[in-house]
Amino acid sequence: EMPTQWVEPDDMESMAGTKLPPSDWMVVEQERINTFADCTEDHQFIHVDEAAAAQTPFGGTIAHGFLTLSLMTKLCAENGVYPEGIVMGVNYGLDKVRFLNPVRAGKRVRAHTEIMSVDRKDANRFLVKQAVTVEIEGEDTPAVYAEWLGMSIIG
Repeated sequence: EMPTQWVEPDDMESMAGTKLPPSDWMVVEQERINTFADCTEDHQFIHVDEAAAAQTPFGGTIAHGFLTLSLMTKLCAENGVYPEGIVMGVNYGLDKVRFLNPVRAGKRVRAHTEIMSVDRKDANRFLVKQAVTVEIEGEDTPAVYAEWLGMSIIG
């Protein structure tokens, strides 16, 4: 697990441009894909039917793009920059998301994160934009590129 970086509130804006170390690897196993299919009611065969998916150009089942995107919460959890005195962080949305390469069941992924910008909204709120690239082990093209917004709120 990567260390979280704690920053004085007045120094938060200077963190723009910071590249964080890559996250730990995480396996995207078929069971997780099946559970996500149940949660979202997206049971397209390419995700859950291993025999049928084997006949496609993917050669097997793949994770939902939204599953890989959702895993950013875990992948980025211990690897962030936060203001001292934070009482909560709120997911504020995404400016851009691209699903560039499918994640085959059983593959490992990890996140590479760079702080794009920090916008101090008021004394207690910082809007942090991070560029997150989700790498697939052994593949040149990443699974996902996303510009993720988080609101850090201090007490």
